[in-house]
Amino acid sequence: MRLVQALDRGRRVTVAPFQQPGLPEAHGLSVAECEGAAWAIAPAPHDARFRGAGAINLAFSVALGVSAPVRIYALPGIRQIQDAVYEWVMRNRHRLPGVIPHCEEFPADCREASPAKIRPGSP
Repeated sequence: MRLVQALDRGRRVTVAPFQQPGLPEAHGLSVAECEGAAWAIAPAPHDARFRGAGAINLAFSVALGVSAPVRIYALPGIRQIQDAVYEWVMRNRHRLPGVIPHCEEFPADCREASPAKIRPGSP
């Protein structure tokens, strides 16, 4: 999502960690649903929710101010390929290099950390 934020010069996309107290429930989602995939929530009047690869494509479309990512995702066969790649990445994300998870980097944004996740020297 940092790439989406970097591309979003108009600040049209709001990124929030699902661990923020009450956030999933405020959008009609469960914590388990949020742990399983990225979500994009379109504001009123649309009030639509998009999961996984669809959410990523929507975020890029809004950030860039173009419909191309969403239109490409809608092409026959592309959705299935992107969904399969997304699911593979989700299942294997612990093996992939990446950035520090948001709640480890900004613990004040998230629900209370479990004792096992508190780093030495943390409050």
